[in-house]
Amino acid sequence: MPIIYHLTTAAEWDAARKTGKYESPSLANEGFIHCSEQSQVAATLQRYFQGKENVLKLVIDTDKLSSPFIFEWSPSTADTFPHIYGPINIDAVVGVETM
Repeated sequence: MPIIYHLTTAAEWDAARKTGKYESPSLANEGFIHCSEQSQVAATLQRYFQGKENVLKLVIDTDKLSSPFIFEWSPSTADTFPHIYGPINIDAVVGVETM
């Protein structure tokens, strides 16, 4: 059960639970949902969510994903990150943590 993480807002997560799937704005804009491994979460939080309230960390079981995911190189951070190429089905989210 490989686990990856996605940071989002409580409002976006609430909307996803109503529809049964989570789609971040990056899915429409870039074609995938940005995720992190545990060791990358703190830097991602600081880079993109600093000063924001109601931030949640979705704990995603990749074995349960209905959309494909792959690890890809990010030249801006010189690191490899997991990207999900499609919506996240709600049952793949096995935990939600407040950040």
